[in-house]
Amino acid sequence: MSPSVAVVILNWNGKSFLKQFLPGVILSEYDNLQVIVGDNGSTDDSIDFVEANFPSVKIIKNDVNYGFAGGYNKILERVEAEYFILLNSDVEVTPNWIKPVIDLMQSDDKIAAAQPKIKWQLNKNQFEYAGAAGGFLDIYAYPFCRGRLFNVYEIDKNQYNETAEIFWASGAAFFIKSKYWKETGGLDADLFAHMEEIDLCWRLKNLDYKIVYCPDAEVYHVGGGTLQTENPFKTYLNFRNNLIIMQKNLPAGDAFFRITLRMFIDFIAWWHFLLSGKPKFTIAVSKGHLHFIKDLAKTAAKRKQNQKPYSEHKGVYKNSVVWAFFIKKIKYFSNL
Repeated sequence: MSPSVAVVILNWNGKSFLKQFLPGVILSEYDNLQVIVGDNGSTDDSIDFVEANFPSVKIIKNDVNYGFAGGYNKILERVEAEYFILLNSDVEVTPNWIKPVIDLMQSDDKIAAAQPKIKWQLNKNQFEYAGAAGGFLDIYAYPFCRGRLFNVYEIDKNQYNETAEIFWASGAAFFIKSKYWKETGGLDADLFAHMEEIDLCWRLKNLDYKIVYCPDAEVYHVGGGTLQTENPFKTYLNFRNNLIIMQKNLPAGDAFFRITLRMFIDFIAWWHFLLSGKPKFTIAVSKGHLHFIKDLAKTAAKRKQNQKPYSEHKGVYKNSVVWAFFIKKIKYFSNL
């Protein structure tokens, strides 16, 4: 029999997405599968809807909304399977989206996490923001994807159809061996949402595990389903969390240098928001930095002793993606 797999959809007031996409998940072509909706303190009738219409789906409830990271941690404490798939509620799956990824992960015990090809649900020829063909970091730990640099989204022309080792797998459709989830303690709940999957992948890589992209499986993500892209709170989380995961995972001698440079780059973004007439986003960047500094000691306590040299990791672009995109006008990953 195939390894046991639990697809876990974290729900918060997401009835419309569950109604649209849950039937496809239930019909996934995999012979050892359980589908779970983990509810994160919803106040709508989404769970009543699932219970009435999808009796095969197991429901696990949190008492309040613990965010993406904390919510999944609490739900997965109550799930037993060899593989966990953390699937966003706004993802449309294809029938055979599970087995190719599991087969790839089964081929190498060092593979801890993986993602399928992720394209945009509203234009299925186009790669999607939150994962595309695998996640990378640049020299300053700025995240980007194969198939998506900033606001340029590539059309899928099979240019990323090879299996590849990447830096981070998207939280929109995140495959992980449960033993490694437990070994690392899962997601960092203090991050609340955004970049928690990058932090987990970084911790896994520091333990000499691999993160991979599987092009033979494909899903379609709506994106922005919980926090819209043009949202100051999302901007705050992104700027704060990026600095936190750098402090947690970079070698000590490297962390101060890269974080200092990164904060300078963030200051350029601060000016950009200000001059663009977006004061709420300027405030969000400032709050992100202030809260990062306030929590320096708390974050330092989470550091492990096994940080690997950053530039040795697979999935690191050895230059600045900001410089490449805005100054050198490079718009596609393949031209980096």
